[in-house]
Amino acid sequence: MKIGIAADHAGYEQKQKLVQQLTDMGYDITDYGANTYEPTDDYPDVIIPLGMALLHKEVDRGIAVCGSGVGVSVAANKIPGVRAALITESYSAHQGVEHDDMNLLCVGGRVIGPMLIWEIVQAFLNAKYDGGERFQRRLDKVIALEKQFKS
Repeated sequence: MKIGIAADHAGYEQKQKLVQQLTDMGYDITDYGANTYEPTDDYPDVIIPLGMALLHKEVDRGIAVCGSGVGVSVAANKIPGVRAALITESYSAHQGVEHDDMNLLCVGGRVIGPMLIWEIVQAFLNAKYDGGERFQRRLDKVIALEKQFKS
């Protein structure tokens, strides 16, 4: 599985830990930045390359980290084909994939600790989309909404 990862300054430290952990587990990781700690960077700037990689299927799943996880989630969901959610516990991490085909996990590097983040990441990456009729029906409605409001 190809994983893309991105973070702004507030998530930079946690992202660096995740890159190492994921690499150690044998995942194919593409780091979309930030590549250095830059206290004046903005989360939309780092999420765009990761979101575009998801859109163009260059990566299978993405992980984004900012201070709270809210900013990267809001920005990422503006990109067609990205289904991002801010996750703070492991149930939603796997359920979001299984039921909603979530492809971008957003976490807050300043609000939850590294052990919980790692637990959430593992739940997200180990989950598979169910694809059952009711889940696909709902996903199709979400995709239709995205197309309806495309500017």
